[in-house]
Amino acid sequence: MAAGERPLNEVVFLTVAEVAAVMRVSKMTVYRLVHSGHLPAIRVGRSFRVPEQAVHEYLRESYVGVETA
Repeated sequence: MAAGERPLNEVVFLTVAEVAAVMRVSKMTVYRLVHSGHLPAIRVGRSFRVPEQAVHEYLRESYVGVETA
């Protein structure tokens, strides 16, 4: 197991709708992020599940701070 990874039984998976609610975007935006590879996900049947930690990491990496002059 790589540093920072959790055992699978401890990983919390979110549905696309839950990710959309957390990020306050549409479900289509979440699907685009998954299909583009920006947001990792696993496929369960015809549905996707996204690790909760991946959502937080994506938001942290995408954060744009406002610089003050």
